[in-house]
Amino acid sequence: MSASLRQRARIARVRRVQHDLAAAAAAKATAELKTLENSEERLRQLRQGLGTDRGEVSGAALASLGELAMRLDTARQGLERTIDGARVRVAAREGVRLAARRDQESAEKLEEKAVAAA
Repeated sequence: MSASLRQRARIARVRRVQHDLAAAAAAKATAELKTLENSEERLRQLRQGLGTDRGEVSGAALASLGELAMRLDTARQGLERTIDGARVRVAAREGVRLAARRDQESAEKLEEKAVAAA
């Protein structure tokens, strides 16, 4: 095996590892986004589930429900900003993954050419 062929094979292995790492980072970012979106949905469901039973309700109970509704809305609004940031991270990680995949494919083609030429 010539030095050039060994070098091409090594570069292809490195590019494969780089793509695997980028894919893992993209998958992790996507999983974090899904977790945040699930939390937001759960907060939305909790907020929609708040309500009073029909009939007489004490003022204290009504005030407590209002306070809880306000806190859930505040938490959901804060989570929306976090979700927007997570979406940006997912897009960035996906871009890195695609670039790593492109580099991997280029290295594999160069390796194949070197093997064919040898």
